[in-house]
Amino acid sequence: MQAEPQDTSSPRRSPAGVWSAFVLLGLIGLCCGVELVLLAADYGLIGTPRWRGLAYQNGAFWSGLLYNWRPNYIGQPGLMFFTYAFFHSGLGHLIGNMLTLFFLGSIVQDRVGQGWLAALYAISAIGGAVAFALLNSSPQPMVGASGALFGLAGAWQYWDWVDRRRAGRRPWVVWRTVLGLALLNVMLWMWMAGGLAWETHLGGFVSGWVGATALTRLGKG
Repeated sequence: MQAEPQDTSSPRRSPAGVWSAFVLLGLIGLCCGVELVLLAADYGLIGTPRWRGLAYQNGAFWSGLLYNWRPNYIGQPGLMFFTYAFFHSGLGHLIGNMLTLFFLGSIVQDRVGQGWLAALYAISAIGGAVAFALLNSSPQPMVGASGALFGLAGAWQYWDWVDRRRAGRRPWVVWRTVLGLALLNVMLWMWMAGGLAWETHLGGFVSGWVGATALTRLGKG
Protein backbone atom coordinates (compact mmCIF):
# COMPACT_ATOMS: atom_id res chain seq x y z
CA MET A 1 0.00 0.00 0.00
CA GLN A 2 1.56 3.25 -1.10
CA ALA A 3 1.68 6.09 1.37
CA GLU A 4 0.99 9.62 0.28
CA PRO A 5 3.95 12.00 0.48
CA GLN A 6 3.99 14.27 3.49
CA ASP A 7 3.25 17.95 2.82
CA THR A 8 6.15 20.00 4.14
CA SER A 9 5.01 23.31 2.71
CA SER A 10 3.30 24.37 5.95
CA PRO A 11 4.23 23.78 9.58
CA ARG A 12 2.49 20.99 11.44
CA ARG A 13 0.20 22.00 14.24
CA SER A 14 1.86 21.50 17.60
CA PRO A 15 0.32 19.26 20.27
CA ALA A 16 0.05 22.34 22.49
CA GLY A 17 -2.02 24.09 19.83
CA VAL A 18 -4.32 21.10 19.50
CA TRP A 19 -4.71 20.86 23.26
CA SER A 20 -5.43 24.59 23.59
CA ALA A 21 -8.30 24.17 21.14
CA PHE A 22 -9.60 21.30 23.23
CA VAL A 23 -9.64 23.45 26.36
CA LEU A 24 -11.74 26.17 24.78
CA LEU A 25 -13.99 23.75 22.93
CA GLY A 26 -14.18 21.61 26.05
CA LEU A 27 -15.55 24.52 28.09
CA ILE A 28 -18.08 25.28 25.36
CA GLY A 29 -18.97 21.61 25.00
CA LEU A 30 -19.51 21.15 28.72
CA CYS A 31 -21.83 24.16 28.99
CA CYS A 32 -23.72 23.12 25.84
CA GLY A 33 -23.99 19.51 26.96
CA VAL A 34 -25.49 20.43 30.32
CA GLU A 35 -28.05 22.82 28.84
CA LEU A 36 -29.02 20.54 25.94
CA VAL A 37 -29.69 17.68 28.35
CA LEU A 38 -31.88 19.94 30.48
CA LEU A 39 -33.70 21.26 27.41
CA ALA A 40 -34.38 17.71 26.26
CA ALA A 41 -35.77 16.95 29.70
CA ASP A 42 -37.87 20.13 29.62
CA TYR A 43 -39.58 18.88 26.45
CA GLY A 44 -39.99 15.35 27.76
CA LEU A 45 -37.54 13.82 25.31
CA ILE A 46 -35.50 12.25 28.10
CA GLY A 47 -35.85 11.90 31.83
CA THR A 48 -38.31 14.26 33.43
CA PRO A 49 -38.90 18.04 33.39
CA ARG A 50 -37.90 17.98 37.05
CA TRP A 51 -34.27 17.57 36.00
CA ARG A 52 -33.74 21.31 35.54
CA GLY A 53 -34.98 22.09 39.00
CA LEU A 54 -32.86 19.33 40.48
CA ALA A 55 -29.81 20.51 38.55
CA TYR A 56 -30.25 24.06 39.85
CA GLN A 57 -30.82 22.80 43.37
CA ASN A 58 -27.47 21.02 43.32
CA GLY A 59 -25.31 23.15 41.00
CA ALA A 60 -26.56 26.73 40.97
CA PHE A 61 -25.30 29.45 43.29
CA TRP A 62 -27.60 29.92 46.28
CA SER A 63 -26.75 32.79 48.63
CA GLY A 64 -28.79 31.16 51.39
CA LEU A 65 -26.32 28.28 51.60
CA LEU A 66 -23.79 30.73 53.03
CA TYR A 67 -26.09 31.38 55.95
CA ASN A 68 -28.66 29.04 57.43
CA TRP A 69 -29.82 26.93 54.48
CA ARG A 70 -29.17 23.22 54.61
CA PRO A 71 -27.01 21.95 51.70
CA ASN A 72 -28.07 18.94 49.65
CA TYR A 73 -24.62 17.37 49.96
CA ILE A 74 -21.31 17.91 51.72
CA GLY A 75 -19.27 20.62 50.04
CA GLN A 76 -22.13 22.23 48.11
CA PRO A 77 -21.62 25.71 49.66
CA GLY A 78 -18.06 25.69 48.34
CA LEU A 79 -18.52 23.90 45.04
CA MET A 80 -21.35 26.19 43.95
CA PHE A 81 -18.81 29.03 43.59
CA PHE A 82 -17.65 27.21 40.45
CA THR A 83 -20.42 24.86 39.30
CA TYR A 84 -22.96 27.65 38.71
CA ALA A 85 -20.93 28.78 35.68
CA PHE A 86 -21.84 25.63 33.71
CA PHE A 87 -25.62 26.02 34.00
CA HIS A 88 -27.82 28.36 31.97
CA SER A 89 -31.43 29.46 32.07
CA GLY A 90 -32.30 28.48 28.51
CA LEU A 91 -31.14 28.24 24.91
CA GLY A 92 -30.90 32.00 24.32
CA HIS A 93 -28.80 32.46 27.46
CA LEU A 94 -26.54 29.61 26.41
CA ILE A 95 -26.02 30.75 22.81
CA GLY A 96 -25.16 34.32 23.79
CA ASN A 97 -22.65 33.16 26.38
CA MET A 98 -21.04 30.52 24.17
CA LEU A 99 -20.52 32.90 21.26
CA THR A 100 -18.90 35.33 23.70
CA LEU A 101 -16.78 32.54 25.18
CA PHE A 102 -15.50 31.52 21.76
CA PHE A 103 -14.55 35.12 20.92
CA LEU A 104 -12.96 36.06 24.25
CA GLY A 105 -11.50 32.61 24.88
CA SER A 106 -9.68 32.70 21.56
CA ILE A 107 -8.14 36.07 22.43
CA VAL A 108 -6.97 34.94 25.87
CA GLN A 109 -5.77 31.59 24.54
CA ASP A 110 -3.65 33.25 21.86
CA ARG A 111 -2.14 35.53 24.49
CA VAL A 112 -1.30 33.14 27.33
CA GLY A 113 -2.10 29.60 26.17
CA GLN A 114 -4.56 26.94 27.19
CA GLY A 115 -3.48 26.45 30.79
CA TRP A 116 -3.84 30.08 31.76
CA LEU A 117 -7.11 30.36 29.83
CA ALA A 118 -8.53 27.61 32.04
CA ALA A 119 -7.08 29.26 35.14
CA LEU A 120 -8.47 32.70 34.30
CA TYR A 121 -11.86 31.17 33.53
CA ALA A 122 -11.95 29.43 36.91
CA ILE A 123 -10.64 32.43 38.87
CA SER A 124 -13.13 34.75 37.19
CA ALA A 125 -16.06 32.40 37.80
CA ILE A 126 -15.14 32.16 41.47
CA GLY A 127 -14.53 35.91 41.74
CA GLY A 128 -17.92 36.59 40.19
CA ALA A 129 -19.60 34.32 42.72
CA VAL A 130 -17.76 35.99 45.61
CA ALA A 131 -18.98 39.42 44.49
CA PHE A 132 -22.53 38.08 44.13
CA ALA A 133 -22.36 36.62 47.63
CA LEU A 134 -21.15 39.94 49.07
CA LEU A 135 -23.53 42.22 47.19
CA ASN A 136 -26.69 40.18 46.69
CA SER A 137 -28.78 38.25 49.20
CA SER A 138 -31.53 37.18 46.80
CA PRO A 139 -33.12 33.78 47.54
CA GLN A 140 -33.17 33.05 43.79
CA PRO A 141 -30.50 30.84 42.20
CA MET A 142 -27.76 32.37 40.06
CA VAL A 143 -26.47 30.52 36.99
CA GLY A 144 -24.50 31.30 33.85
CA ALA A 145 -20.97 31.62 32.50
CA SER A 146 -21.11 35.41 32.28
CA GLY A 147 -19.02 35.95 35.42
CA ALA A 148 -16.18 33.97 33.87
CA LEU A 149 -16.75 35.72 30.53
CA PHE A 150 -16.49 39.15 32.09
CA GLY A 151 -13.25 37.93 33.65
CA LEU A 152 -11.89 37.07 30.22
CA ALA A 153 -13.02 40.50 29.04
CA GLY A 154 -11.23 42.07 31.99
CA ALA A 155 -8.02 40.24 31.11
CA TRP A 156 -8.33 41.27 27.47
CA GLN A 157 -8.87 44.92 28.35
CA TYR A 158 -5.93 44.91 30.76
CA TRP A 159 -3.61 43.56 28.07
CA ASP A 160 -4.97 46.07 25.58
CA TRP A 161 -4.19 48.82 28.10
CA VAL A 162 -0.65 47.47 28.60
CA ASP A 163 -0.02 47.17 24.86
CA ARG A 164 -1.20 50.71 24.22
CA ARG A 165 1.03 52.11 26.96
CA ARG A 166 4.04 50.20 25.65
CA ALA A 167 3.37 51.51 22.15
CA GLY A 168 3.02 55.07 23.42
CA ARG A 169 -0.66 55.26 22.49
CA ARG A 170 -3.36 56.72 24.67
CA PRO A 171 -5.28 54.06 26.63
CA TRP A 172 -8.57 55.99 26.60
CA VAL A 173 -10.09 53.38 24.26
CA VAL A 174 -9.84 50.82 27.06
CA TRP A 175 -11.63 53.06 29.55
CA ARG A 176 -14.29 53.73 26.92
CA THR A 177 -14.83 49.99 26.56
CA VAL A 178 -15.04 49.53 30.33
CA LEU A 179 -17.57 52.35 30.58
CA GLY A 180 -19.55 50.79 27.74
CA LEU A 181 -19.68 47.46 29.56
CA ALA A 182 -20.87 49.22 32.71
CA LEU A 183 -23.62 51.04 30.82
CA LEU A 184 -24.63 47.82 29.10
CA ASN A 185 -25.08 46.17 32.49
CA VAL A 186 -27.21 49.06 33.71
CA MET A 187 -29.47 48.88 30.64
CA LEU A 188 -29.82 45.11 30.83
CA TRP A 189 -30.54 45.28 34.54
CA MET A 190 -33.34 47.76 33.91
CA TRP A 191 -34.68 45.80 30.92
CA MET A 192 -34.70 42.57 32.95
CA ALA A 193 -36.38 44.30 35.92
CA GLY A 194 -33.46 43.63 38.23
CA GLY A 195 -32.96 40.05 37.09
CA LEU A 196 -29.40 40.59 35.89
CA ALA A 197 -26.60 39.40 38.19
CA TRP A 198 -24.46 42.49 37.62
CA GLU A 199 -22.57 41.70 40.81
CA THR A 200 -21.25 38.53 39.19
CA HIS A 201 -20.18 40.47 36.11
CA LEU A 202 -18.36 43.03 38.25
CA GLY A 203 -16.58 40.42 40.33
CA GLY A 204 -15.60 38.45 37.25
CA PHE A 205 -14.23 41.50 35.44
CA VAL A 206 -12.14 42.59 38.43
CA SER A 207 -10.83 39.04 38.92
CA GLY A 208 -9.85 38.76 35.26
CA TRP A 209 -8.13 42.16 35.30
CA VAL A 210 -6.19 41.27 38.46
CA GLY A 211 -5.33 37.82 37.09
CA ALA A 212 -4.00 39.32 33.85
CA THR A 213 -1.98 41.83 35.88
CA ALA A 214 -0.36 39.01 37.82
CA LEU A 215 0.39 37.02 34.67
CA THR A 216 1.97 40.04 33.00
CA ARG A 217 4.20 40.70 35.99
CA LEU A 218 5.25 37.06 35.91
CA GLY A 219 6.17 37.49 32.24
CA LYS A 220 3.32 35.26 31.03
CA GLY A 221 1.10 37.87 29.40
